[in-house]
Amino acid sequence: MTAFPATLPAPRTPPSDAAPALRWGVLGTGWIAGRFIRSVQRHTRQRVIAIGSRDAERSRAFAAASGAPRAYGAYEELVADGDVDVVYIATPHPAHHRCALLAIEAGKHVLVEKPLALSAAQAAEIAAAAARRGVFCLEALWTLFLPKFDVIRQLLEAGVLGEVHTVQADCGEFFAPDHRILRADLAGGPLLDLGTYPIAFATWVLGPPVHVQAAGQPHPAGVNGQLAAILADADGNQAVLHTTVFGITPTTATIAGTRATLTLDGPFYQPGGFALRSADGEHELTWTEERVEHDALHFEAAAVATCIAEGRLESPLRPLADSVATMAVMDEIRRRTGIVFPGGE
Repeated sequence: MTAFPATLPAPRTPPSDAAPALRWGVLGTGWIAGRFIRSVQRHTRQRVIAIGSRDAERSRAFAAASGAPRAYGAYEELVADGDVDVVYIATPHPAHHRCALLAIEAGKHVLVEKPLALSAAQAAEIAAAAARRGVFCLEALWTLFLPKFDVIRQLLEAGVLGEVHTVQADCGEFFAPDHRILRADLAGGPLLDLGTYPIAFATWVLGPPVHVQAAGQPHPAGVNGQLAAILADADGNQAVLHTTVFGITPTTATIAGTRATLTLDGPFYQPGGFALRSADGEHELTWTEERVEHDALHFEAAAVATCIAEGRLESPLRPLADSVATMAVMDEIRRRTGIVFPGGE
């Protein structure tokens, strides 16, 4: 039996400024693109040299604000830039698939903002294209690249929690009526933006489920407003998940095992704290760190640069098969709740 540890393991995450410097092009000029660029510029040696969108004026304004020397008014123009080593795709969700394939066929390494695509079929197509072209490809699920999650990874690998039977996670936020998450034409609703976190968390801990149950509730804007899902593996171990755009929820997560329980403070997918408690309640260890929110996006960028420098085509922390498996769970949840995305996906 694995004894309850005296201390928590130290994260093995390398300093982000140690990663080899690559030249990045960014497709998209929205909220997440801005935060990604600022984090990378503050904490790494990566260079953002080009911005691309479907509007040349918007690209120029965004490039000027972010210090990128080049701006393009078409996605095709950016991926054709011979000086760009890797493309970060931060477009609206329905464009992820098209933009990823554009960049891959142009011979560029790609970091695709989560979700990788709208469906498992699209995600598998991206993965196959990257393998065929021999370029690196990763879904930007930044959570799994945070130092906090490497500590949790080590606890799971060491068997400190014992047999894990239960995972619980939720993610809920409030959004103004004009937010893109409430637009059906942009694959809105909580599933892709928020639900990715609890679903990916559950499949990371328990593996892909063999049974999926789900229930949803519509939003007046014409998208799904909230959904709940139960995932079960072949042994009956369960994940109980929830996501909503109707209001703020604790956004916490729990992994319950036979020897210990690990509870992550909200928002669980960001930098923050967690507690590890023995099953008998007699022992407890806590992890604390500064809540820097999306300023921690640099960890995934550094991991990309390191993998590319090492000649890897995927990250061992988030293989493309895991991204496809997460999308397959989302597909089944959508089938059970009647959610259809643009293009019939």
